[in-house]
Amino acid sequence: MFICHGNICRSPMAEYLFKHMVAQAGLSREFEIASAAVSSEETGNDIYPPAKRKLTERGIPFSRHAARRMTRADYDYYDHIICMDRSNLRLLRYIIGEDSAGKVSLLMAWANRTDDVADPWYTGDFDATYRDLLAGCTALLNELKIV
Repeated sequence: MFICHGNICRSPMAEYLFKHMVAQAGLSREFEIASAAVSSEETGNDIYPPAKRKLTERGIPFSRHAARRMTRADYDYYDHIICMDRSNLRLLRYIIGEDSAGKVSLLMAWANRTDDVADPWYTGDFDATYRDLLAGCTALLNELKIV
């Protein structure tokens, strides 16, 4: 489960990128991949148009998306809850409480980086966001294929 603030830019981009990578690796039956938000302000909204354009430009297939807020049930269901930034981590605690199962991580930590995924909502730089997502998702897939 990929998490960002509104579930209209970074987390759905990560969701569809990771689904594409998993399919390319022939592992689609091994994964269930989704995304959600730590806020409810974008609930029901589709992926932000510039994010769609970036996915299309990179040949990443996607479908109609409806932003939704993370739930405690999601925490219980998914093996990994992967946040885009530290603010998401902080806000996630209000939804799930303590991460007693050790499921929560930052995407860039999988790539041995300490920075957050660039937020294009504020920067407008979807190229930087895509580069971060690609690095994080590549490292994540490499790690999970080993397990």
